[in-house]
Amino acid sequence: MARTEQSFVVIGLGAFGAAVASELARFGNRVMGIDLDERRVAQMVSVLPTALILDATDEIALREAGVDRYDVALVAIGQNIEASILATMNLRLLGLETVWVKAASRVHHRILVKIGADRVILPEQEMGRHIAQMLNNPVVQDYVSLGNGFNVVSIELPKALDGATPKSLGLVGREEPRLMAAMRGTQQLDIANPDLRFAPNDKLILLGRRVVLQAFSDGL
Repeated sequence: MARTEQSFVVIGLGAFGAAVASELARFGNRVMGIDLDERRVAQMVSVLPTALILDATDEIALREAGVDRYDVALVAIGQNIEASILATMNLRLLGLETVWVKAASRVHHRILVKIGADRVILPEQEMGRHIAQMLNNPVVQDYVSLGNGFNVVSIELPKALDGATPKSLGLVGREEPRLMAAMRGTQQLDIANPDLRFAPNDKLILLGRRVVLQAFSDGL
């Protein structure tokens, strides 16, 4: 089944917003980038389908730009908390289905939640937790929190486990950690194959609570 194209508005084209907008466009989505800084917008003109110099605190300007015809918005305005809040309120008034917002502080976070942001991001803190998880255990290659205490991690198997099987690693018939997938380079391995044997540097994608995943990775 073909993936349905989504449309995104990214307000604030600093380092964070520009990176998100560029990736969304690279994935084939319709993306509009908005910023008051002419230089930032100029840098994104060749990257995004639409890049506009616009004041996102002006509801009428947003409406005239057709922002209300997009599915999802990300407000990535930096330290101007007032502008971030007003932009978020305007997007809600325009009826956008989903609004994510970058917060500059805990107080900013609480305000954004109160005015109806669907998700509030504290990039530095979220990245800090991500990096700490990987530094804490070198076999963890990547880490994503799913909420409710559950996480997905990518673990690279060490050389000592050459020839190991899902069963020998205790991953058969277990709810936690649950083996979701295994990769060898760019090849996805058949984890249902009873004859599957892992090789060094294979990556296991596991689902579970942090304490369970930590105990498993510590035992490798």
